[in-house]
Amino acid sequence: MITLLDYGAGNVRSVINAVEKLGERVVVAGTGRDILNAEKLLFPGVGNFGSMMQILRHKRFVDPLLAFLKSGRPFLGICVGMQALFEGSEESPGEKGLGFFPGRVKRFDVDRAVPHIGWNGISVKQPTDLFFGLDGDEKFYFVHSYHVVADDPGVVLTTTDYGYPFVSAVQKGNLQGTQFHPEKSGASGLTLLENFIRKDRELAIPGKSPSQTRLAKRIIACLDVRANEQGDLVVTKGDQYDVREGGNVRNLGKPVELAGRYFEEGADEVTFLNITGFRDFPLEDMPMMRVLEETSRNVFVPLTIGGGIRDFTDKNGRTYTALEVAAAYFRSGADKISVGSDAVTIAEAYLRGGQKTGQSAIEQISCVYGNQAVVISIDPRRVYVDSPDQTTHPTVETTIPGPGGQRYCWFQCTVKGGREGRDMDAVTLARTCEELGAGEILLNCIDRDGTNTGFDIELINAVKGAVSIPVIASSGAGCEAHFAEVFERTDAESALAAGIFHRREVPIAAVKAYLKGKVEVRL
Repeated sequence: MITLLDYGAGNVRSVINAVEKLGERVVVAGTGRDILNAEKLLFPGVGNFGSMMQILRHKRFVDPLLAFLKSGRPFLGICVGMQALFEGSEESPGEKGLGFFPGRVKRFDVDRAVPHIGWNGISVKQPTDLFFGLDGDEKFYFVHSYHVVADDPGVVLTTTDYGYPFVSAVQKGNLQGTQFHPEKSGASGLTLLENFIRKDRELAIPGKSPSQTRLAKRIIACLDVRANEQGDLVVTKGDQYDVREGGNVRNLGKPVELAGRYFEEGADEVTFLNITGFRDFPLEDMPMMRVLEETSRNVFVPLTIGGGIRDFTDKNGRTYTALEVAAAYFRSGADKISVGSDAVTIAEAYLRGGQKTGQSAIEQISCVYGNQAVVISIDPRRVYVDSPDQTTHPTVETTIPGPGGQRYCWFQCTVKGGREGRDMDAVTLARTCEELGAGEILLNCIDRDGTNTGFDIELINAVKGAVSIPVIASSGAGCEAHFAEVFERTDAESALAAGIFHRREVPIAAVKAYLKGKVEVRL
């Protein structure tokens, strides 16, 4: 039996599902006594270091945790659950960690996108049972802005490279921790969790463990979900955001089944966009919650959900914050939430006021769950001008002239599924949302959506050059070569597609096979 320390933040459902899939029963620790009585303790920390430590102290979990750690019984901390073992973190300078190991947690100081998001390798430094049965060249899923700096090199189990080598796992006796998320690392992650559960594996160092590791480019499957005429949730796909054909919503499959298929085919992440979310109250959208719950039982890669993540007032006059809405999605199985149209409204208010309020959905959610949990979905279209002087928005000199031969354009943000344009450009929106605490940009393109003509390279370069957080390229992919093009001509960390995957025109495995040897991918 595995005891899981759930302190109330983030997606622990996937950890529970992974352990149960391996045939083990999970008991959630609700009291300090539950921690003290545990045979094996699993601590999946999620989100902000300071928020986590405050909750642990409020629940009076700190002393029982320290007593359990000193007992020598098996312990596995995941992500912030591993960071908690150290003395403190730059993320929350005023909050002390458990201090079980000497050292601190520091923010990445690299000339790369932060957070470090994606599939990276590990270099194993000491014998361990965690990696029994693995080759050592596997990749695991990381999503973090801060990393451990251990004062005692003897506790370092693995390192990973991201601009420089950092501690990606620790071990001392039966006490182990990983910065990466095994519950989101596919078959390799499940093997690691099984090794922790069984604890009867032999100690070994994988023979192929690399001296250096490389972050893989991610291939993401996107599922636009909405109700059809019969009231069933279906996966659909638009042509320049029009999802109807012959008056009916295109039905390309069931969300849970398609997500499972993409996991088996090697998708690095799965994104659900509830494209009716801006009209509906998401906490009453139980079918979408069930989609997440069912998907997370068998899909062990990151899940992102978008649609309706904002403040709501229900018909009875009760107000729900965006943080409460996001929390419901996280508890249903989401790892990240995506804010779309409401991000434009938030950015407009911030630019008018000139200062942060701490009350926007982006600020609230990133404060509790960390900026890596907040994705901004941008839906721009091109607006052509004869000269940069004709607009106050940042322009690009384009190789794709406008209908009147115009040589310049800017990228106008839209809301409500592309039906309404705003006086806000994609570059400004991305930069502003990063300032407010967002950790990733999902960059769509109305002009390319459903065209199969390739990603808008000029748009991607314009936005990527304005931010220091990861960018997901979206819209326009029609063949394997388009994925190679976007990774070779831009610095985008990920590429997303929908229709070509749904219709099996371009399988995910074919994309990765084509990319092998051209860019780093997880196979």
